[in-house]
Amino acid sequence: MPAEPTSPPATGAEPVARTAQPTPGDAVAAARLPGRPTGGTARAVVLTGGPHPFSATTPRVVDLLADVGVTNTVVVADPDAAAEQVGAAGRGALLVLNTLRWRMQADRYAPVREVHAYATSPAVRRGFAAHLDRGGALLALHAAPICFDDWPGWRDLVGAAWRWDRSHHPPLGEVHVRVGGPHPLVDGLDDFTILDEAYGFMDLADDVEPLATARHGGVDHPLLWARRVGAGRAVTSTLGHGAESFDHPTHREILRRSVRWLLDTSVDTSVEPPGREPG
Repeated sequence: MPAEPTSPPATGAEPVARTAQPTPGDAVAAARLPGRPTGGTARAVVLTGGPHPFSATTPRVVDLLADVGVTNTVVVADPDAAAEQVGAAGRGALLVLNTLRWRMQADRYAPVREVHAYATSPAVRRGFAAHLDRGGALLALHAAPICFDDWPGWRDLVGAAWRWDRSHHPPLGEVHVRVGGPHPLVDGLDDFTILDEAYGFMDLADDVEPLATARHGGVDHPLLWARRVGAGRAVTSTLGHGAESFDHPTHREILRRSVRWLLDTSVDTSVEPPGREPG
C-alpha cells in the first residue's frame, strides 16, 4: 500500500482517512504485539486499528502499561472482541482505546469506507458502558472522541464527541501545551511543546475540567481530563497522533500517572518531572 500521506496543509483540518493504515488484517498484527498474555484474563485490554498510525503507537501504549506494572495485556483490533475481553477481565480491568472507528459518512471517505467504516454494535455499547458502571477504568487516547459516532452515549463515557460541522485541528505540527491542575495527573509538571494534533471545538461533557489545553482559533481547547463515570474512572488525552507524541517525556509521564490513577494505585508526584533539572 502507498505510504501514509502527510496531514493536510490548511489550518482547520479534520481527521483524514489514510489508506496506508490497518485493514482487517489488524487482528493478526495486534495479536503479535508485546504484552499479549499467555493465559488467563487480561488486566488491560487495548483496542487498536483504523485509519491512523496505530501500528507505530500501539506498541508504545503496551510498553507504557508495562512501565507501571500492567503486564497482563491483550491487544485486539475488533471492538466486539474488546467488549468481550474487558467483560471477562472483571471490575479491576483497564480498557484502553487507541483506535479510530466511525461511520465515514462524508463523500470524501467513500474510497476507504468499505475497509474502515464502522457502525457500533449493541455488544460494544453494552460492554463498554457496563465496564465503567461496575467500576472499571477507561483510558481514551487521541481519536477516541471521534469514534462510535452513531452512539450518543459514547460522549458521556469519554467526555467529548467530535462534531463534523465544527470540530477540527490545525495540521500536524508543534503544539504548545499549557498544563493546569491541581490533579495527580499533572501536579509538578511544566508546560511543554510536542509534535502532535490539537483537537478543538468538540462537544464536551458538562463535567470536563481541563488538565491541559492548547490554544487555536482564539480558544483554549482541553487536551486532557479525568472524570468519574458510573462507579469507574476515565481519562481522555486527545494527544497521541504519532510515535513522537508517546516518546515525549512529559506526555509519557502524564500517561503513566493516568494509568496509576485509573487503577487507583499510588501516583508519585514528588519525583522530578522529566526534563527538569534538580534544584
